[in-house]
Amino acid sequence: MDTLIMVGQLVLGLSILVGLHELGHLLTAKMFGMRVEKFSIGFPPKIAGFQWGETEYSIGAIPLGGFVKISGMVDESMDTEQMAAEPQPWEFRSKPAWQRLIVMLGGIIVNVITGILIFWVMVYNNGETYYSRDQVVENGIEALEIGESIGLKTGDKILDINGEPYVSINDLSSGSALLSENGYYTVDRNGEILKIEIPRGFINSFSKKEALDNFLQIRYPFQLSVIDKGGAAEKAGITTEDKILAVNGEEVEYFDQLQAALAKVKSENADVTLLRNGDTTHTTVAVTDRGTIDIAVNTTLEPVRREYGIGKSFLKGSERAFTVVIVNAKALGKMFTGEVSTKNVSSFVGMAKMYGSVWDWAKFWSLTGLISMLLAFMNLLPIPALDGGHVMFLLYEMISGRAPSDKFLENAQKVGMVILLALMVFAIGNDVLKLFTGE
Repeated sequence: MDTLIMVGQLVLGLSILVGLHELGHLLTAKMFGMRVEKFSIGFPPKIAGFQWGETEYSIGAIPLGGFVKISGMVDESMDTEQMAAEPQPWEFRSKPAWQRLIVMLGGIIVNVITGILIFWVMVYNNGETYYSRDQVVENGIEALEIGESIGLKTGDKILDINGEPYVSINDLSSGSALLSENGYYTVDRNGEILKIEIPRGFINSFSKKEALDNFLQIRYPFQLSVIDKGGAAEKAGITTEDKILAVNGEEVEYFDQLQAALAKVKSENADVTLLRNGDTTHTTVAVTDRGTIDIAVNTTLEPVRREYGIGKSFLKGSERAFTVVIVNAKALGKMFTGEVSTKNVSSFVGMAKMYGSVWDWAKFWSLTGLISMLLAFMNLLPIPALDGGHVMFLLYEMISGRAPSDKFLENAQKVGMVILLALMVFAIGNDVLKLFTGE
């Protein structure tokens, strides 16, 4: 069932985005009087379809892409017979270069608009919830394994990133921060101001899905919420009205301090100082071999919640959408230098895992918006067989005044398809390897 939910979300998300992308090509082509022969969501074999006017609309059995076949265009169909005939006025090749350019950019533009709209609506409906910089500076962070690996320590108060203030604790692990050149965190450690460098390639530490949860989190003050019946705390007379002040004389203000203090006395008795009805009292608790006293806690630190109007949410949504593109462009550039590992390249298998095994509409639309922007970015790459390859040749034609020959375009299309196939095989191989290694 979990796999079905992941696959279902992936198929729905891709079908929406591919359908809109190809619709962008179709509408712009028809706007300039070009004949569109086929419009398909999914690749053959065809499982359903109908003819409307000059265009056959269909759904393919392989829901991992789609296509629009425009008359007189060198594309993945490799219809050399049509290209050998005399150009007709309704064909792609007969139209001015600027019109053909708009048609090739149509799908990319629609994906960008879709991504912006999704993020806009999500920001407008949900606003933002986060722990702010001021809260981080007041309470400090708990440095987990990945954070400790670069020199962060629990209790550090992070003042800025690369000398610039940040807004949310989420900014500390954002792609913009992790991919920055000569990046660093400015830290207040017990009154001493330190610079903690972000190592080159540090973003590779986050290739595993649980890595972000193992980086850092805000230190949070806590209160008791549940005392397990028959557990160590109940036997010691602790109630949810009590506040734990110390364990064996070791001051406890934050939950991580409580965990650390109890871990030191596993399977032993501990003297716990409590605040009860305004008075200080002590009790002896038998700590379990797990370093716990059978309690559950809630944080008393409330995150910042912000809501935005239509205009402000549009700006925020657009910023989020284009940040996805900027971060991925940086990451792609750093792959060529070896700073970012190619293990981060994922296929549709990785996308399905991103959606997860629980159908959460908020997460679904957030990821679909992200993928829409990624599809726009990837399609704009100057690789033959992608929209960006066609754009590259059209720009050459517009600048030089000479169009590449049909034979050249056919060969370029073949090379591009080989490149894309190789990239797909590599990406699928990455994902299969991650499945076996548990990443």
